This record gives sequence, C-alpha cells and structure tokens, in this order.
Amino acid sequence: MQATMDHALTKPAEECRRDLFIVLCASGFENIARARSALMFASLAASADYRTVLYCIQNAVDIMVKGGIEEHEKPQPGVPTLRQRLDEAMEMGVEIQCCTQTMANKKISEDELLPGVTAAGAMSLIEMTSRAKGSLSF
Repeated sequence: MQATMDHALTKPAEECRRDLFIVLCASGFENIARARSALMFASLAASADYRTVLYCIQNAVDIMVKGGIEEHEKPQPGVPTLRQRLDEAMEMGVEIQCCTQTMANKKISEDELLPGVTAAGAMSLIEMTSRAKGSLSF
C-alpha cells in the first residue's frame, strides 16, 4: 500500500489527473440548441469523471460574455435554458475556455467573460486535444 502511495506521489501531476475530454463549441445565439447540446454533453462527460473542457470559438464566445444569455435567449416552455445548461456544466466542474483570437476579433476582454470562464489560446486546444480520450464538436 505504501509503495503504491509513494509511486502516486512521484508521478507527474499530469498523470494523476482524470482522463481528459474536450467539447468544442462554435455555435452561439444563432443556434442555441447546438450550444445547449454542447453544454449538456460536457456535463455528461464530467459526470463520467472525465476532466472536461468546453472550448468556445467563434459565436460560442458570445454566450460566455456577461449578460449575453439574458439579452439573447428567449426561454421556451419545456426546454432547458442555456443558463440552466451552463450552470449545470459549471456545477459539474466543466472547465470553460474561450479562444483568445476569437475574443480579440470580437473585441471582448477577459474581464467581460462570465465568472469561472477563462481565455485560452489555440495551442491550448491543440495540446489538450492531442492528449484527450475523446472530443465532440458543436
């Protein structure tokens, strides 16, 4: 038992993490159903104990801006809202990252992102995807 614990302590931190799963989302307010699906699948992956990253590019970045959901989404009876799916994903521990190049193109600063959402460069997505056990795109 002690040998196992010692081995775990000497392993690089990277190897001690859960398996990585990436959900890439380019859909925003023009296709809220796809964005909701991306959040739902990210939550499912997190519930299966994957370290899950939702990486937002293009129009998906708009969803992660403070006040964006409230301004653009019109709730439909019997359909979970984008806010509900986002809150669910964050509660499940999904890491949400927004593409810095998309942010620059849209003139969005990191301060404008929702709490808990971070900016990350494209190489971050490439590096994570190369290590991930799986990925989905929306």
